[in-house]
Amino acid sequence: MAEVNITEVVGFIAAFLTTAAFLPQVYKTWKTKDVSSMSLPMFLMFFMGIVLWLVYGIIIESPSMILANGITVISSFLLVYLILKHRKKG
Repeated sequence: MAEVNITEVVGFIAAFLTTAAFLPQVYKTWKTKDVSSMSLPMFLMFFMGIVLWLVYGIIIESPSMILANGITVISSFLLVYLILKHRKKG
C-alpha cells in the first residue's frame, strides 16, 4: 500500500479551496461581462505571481501546486482577457 504524504494531502486541500474560491468570479465575469470594478494592474500582478507559483511547483515536483496553479493560471488569464476585452474605453 502506498504511503500517504500528509504534506501533499494538505496541499491538495488548500489547492482545491483556493482554486474553487476563484472560479465563481471567473464565471460571473464571463456571464455578465461586467469588469468595471476589476483592477487590470492587480490581475496582471496576480497572474504573474500564479505563473511563478506554477514554475515553483514544477521545480519542486509538487503535484498539488502544479494542479492548483495550472488551473488558476488558465482562469486568471481568462479574467485578464475579459478585462481587456470588456473594459470601457474613453
